[in-house]
Amino acid sequence: MNRNPNRPASRLAAIGGVAIAALALTACGPDITSGSDDTAASDRLQAPTAEQPEGEITIWDRSGDLYEVFDAVIDEFNEKYPGITVHHEAVDINAKLQNTLITGTDVPDGVFLDDALVSSYADHLWDVSDVLAPYVDDIAPQKIDATTVDGGIYGVPYDLNPGLLYYNAAALEAAGIDATTIETYDDLLDAARAYQDAKPGSKPIHLEQSAFLGQLQLEMYASQLGTSIADADGELRLDSPEYEQILTFLDTVQTEGLGTRAEYLSPTDIAELENGNQVFYPWAIWFDFAPQQLLPETSGDWRAMELPAWEDGGARSGAMGGSSFVLPKDGENADLAWLFYEFLMYDEAGYSAVWGVNDIYPTGLNTSIPAYLPAADPTEPLFQPLEALGGQDLWEVATTAGAQIPSGTAIPSWWNGAVDYLGNDIQKMLDGDLTPAEVISSSTEGIQSNLIDRQ
Repeated sequence: MNRNPNRPASRLAAIGGVAIAALALTACGPDITSGSDDTAASDRLQAPTAEQPEGEITIWDRSGDLYEVFDAVIDEFNEKYPGITVHHEAVDINAKLQNTLITGTDVPDGVFLDDALVSSYADHLWDVSDVLAPYVDDIAPQKIDATTVDGGIYGVPYDLNPGLLYYNAAALEAAGIDATTIETYDDLLDAARAYQDAKPGSKPIHLEQSAFLGQLQLEMYASQLGTSIADADGELRLDSPEYEQILTFLDTVQTEGLGTRAEYLSPTDIAELENGNQVFYPWAIWFDFAPQQLLPETSGDWRAMELPAWEDGGARSGAMGGSSFVLPKDGENADLAWLFYEFLMYDEAGYSAVWGVNDIYPTGLNTSIPAYLPAADPTEPLFQPLEALGGQDLWEVATTAGAQIPSGTAIPSWWNGAVDYLGNDIQKMLDGDLTPAEVISSSTEGIQSNLIDRQ
């Protein structure tokens, strides 16, 4: 059986589940986001003091290949902590976690959770600031910021998902275009125009047709510019020169007919990738699933590079998605679960087992990179070069790009609900029905009045 690395198709389903779960948090049931604004010392998790602690922990992960990866590390963890028994459960987290935390019944000690949901659950989670203290300076700042709420850190960072520009090197070379000379988004537009001249009828740049993923991609672009949909205080900041610049770029791609409008890796998307009409794909690292599994005709033709910069000398990557491990307060042995995650993420034996060559991923897990910077050393790859990218060393490209991601802010609890406004308005713009300025004004009004003001 061919295993897809980190199953971005499954990952897409999981991302969609995030939207559903987040809407459920705001639309029905008890309000689990309410509570004290203070982060008291008693809310901060402390590590066990015993040299060889003992006990049992229950860890929730999603079913699939990542579950198998984490499961395979348990034996190595027990070599270090033989007194800790790990009950590892494959769970539909988006379906079960909310009610479990509300009722306080059979609460797990640790949970794998999308960063976009952490702030919604923060009142039910341990602040891990103290246990993370020895490592925090060596963790990608964007990941710490994404799970920081009112000064507390509520997630143990797992992955970093740097945005990259994937391109069909063979098709571009045949058209006389050297993609490696692209340094800015203006350069990308020029390259797309040149390719369209060489291949009439082509629409070289991907334009995302899913409202949810279109908003996620927008935030990747915004991350490059050091901004996001909300500031550190949760205040909306769409009305800014940065968002106007990004939306104007997307609108230009649309109005000039330079973009293939399709949902991520839908049949239409795949067909346009295979026939050479779509040759530029600005996306998270996990797009590499496509040439490995879904693009047999052009597999080996694709390459990855850092994203173009928005201005000369600007950051060449932004964050797009991501997950962390959270520790519920009502778990019986959250302190022991912390030791499991500490081993998994900050012990060389742990993170090497996750991203390195193993029985599940014969060439290593290559659809993300570690958020822990010592593990993401460009000169010490954990996964191998990809044949589907012509033997390219994606590790070096991704870790170099990831190191450029600017610091960010916590993802607001209403982010997923904003798709009904911002995500949909982006699609209306790509339909030609709204201008960039109208997207900003319409989305700002809708999010502010229907989501923020009603909290």
